[in-house]
Amino acid sequence: MAQEVSDARNISLKALVDKGRNRVIFVEADNDFIDVLFSFLTIPMGKIVRLARDHSTALEIGCINKLYQSIEKLDVQVFRSNVCRDVLLLPHCAANCHCKNLKLKIIDDVEPTRFKCDNFDYFPWLSYFANVPCPSCSHTLGSEVYLSVDDSQVGGVFVKEGASVIITDDLQVLPQLSAASISLFTKLGATNSNTTEELTFNIGVEQVLNLLVSSFVSKTPFTETLLKPNPVPKLGCVNSSQGKCIESQMSGDSIDEEKEKNISVKLIVSKSKNVVCYAEVREDFVNLIFSFLTLPLGFILKQMLDFPWKGCIDQLCKGVLDFDEQFFKSNHHKELLCNPKLVPGFSFENNLLGIEEAVYYRFYDNKYKWTSDSSIIPSNQSSVEVKFLDPKSHGDKDRNARGFLKEPAIFTVTDNLDVRRASPIFQLSVLNDLKVHFTDIEDRTVHVGKNEALRLLVASVVSDSVLTNAFLRKPQEPSIKQEQ
Repeated sequence: MAQEVSDARNISLKALVDKGRNRVIFVEADNDFIDVLFSFLTIPMGKIVRLARDHSTALEIGCINKLYQSIEKLDVQVFRSNVCRDVLLLPHCAANCHCKNLKLKIIDDVEPTRFKCDNFDYFPWLSYFANVPCPSCSHTLGSEVYLSVDDSQVGGVFVKEGASVIITDDLQVLPQLSAASISLFTKLGATNSNTTEELTFNIGVEQVLNLLVSSFVSKTPFTETLLKPNPVPKLGCVNSSQGKCIESQMSGDSIDEEKEKNISVKLIVSKSKNVVCYAEVREDFVNLIFSFLTLPLGFILKQMLDFPWKGCIDQLCKGVLDFDEQFFKSNHHKELLCNPKLVPGFSFENNLLGIEEAVYYRFYDNKYKWTSDSSIIPSNQSSVEVKFLDPKSHGDKDRNARGFLKEPAIFTVTDNLDVRRASPIFQLSVLNDLKVHFTDIEDRTVHVGKNEALRLLVASVVSDSVLTNAFLRKPQEPSIKQEQ
């Protein structure tokens, strides 16, 4: 089999291949490739949709694609500002200051420009736009800041230089020599030299992107990427969960209930089919579901650790959680992957999902430095937590508004998350397409709190009937979680 020409920007992978079945059994990976693979967890969902599209790769992740297309089709006047639309279509990665050091980068985010207050030592505000007034003093935020995050650990991005593992075709990350790996090798027939061969591949950016896309829909992404040169025609929907309630694995996690604001939703339901035809909602519900595009992949996967996937991308999250801590550069670097956060200032204020924004500190150690890891700040040095002005409000005269959309507004949202401005014509077309008669529909009002928001999130990733699964299906008995 022809091998790719080696390139300084490529990563060399040794793979053990089953010759008879033409399948990768496992690959040997060093810290460079481990970093690239683990970095998938930091990428926002909207960015993954855009990456796949830009590389002409057919990938449908539940109804996430439909959400993305809805934002593209909505009139720009619906959004509070152009920034709000861009935040959803081109979300930034909060870990980009680390990911920019990856040997292979499938995203090449340009760090957003930031400006500080002239009285920054007293009022530590940053803005993504120049010459806006400081909320604490009369000065403007006009001095540009380069937020180069200090990292006292040399070598590697997330894991230490010299770390090495084996990664199976379905993305199980295992130590090179362990009882678990040897048992797995025996099961897969890897110990029979007559049926296996060792091949070396030079992996570039295109192969890394194909690996990411394939892992959503295939149990054999390495085989699809390395041994099958022709892409899968159309990868289709990640999973079909019609007929059962979808539960988040973390629905009981702590979210400040005092800050929780329930959202009211009017469902138009077919009585005979017991499915949601569409929902009539205000901008607060649309803000919530649009915010799914800003969420890092790792945050979403943690909600569904035991959920049955068509692909094997969930193994990556489990691999990070189980990865030997001694091989991470620090606890902070592991935290970046296990609990990825949002870019400061870009979250939806009614945070029913419980995700946090990244926090940055400025401290002095011979010179001013920035870090998101408070543990590296010398104990004899003071530090200040940096605050960010809400970029979504830039250009919006209503400073009390929240979210991405102008208030007030009414929308129609279909079961598969096609979002339109409220329109009787569109609602009629939905009923006609579903072959539902007027006499067969009824209104049901439901309220969205933290549990419902997490169910909506999970359903949007794995189902093509999101509203039906989130609101009409009866919850199943909770499954016993696997030990992490």
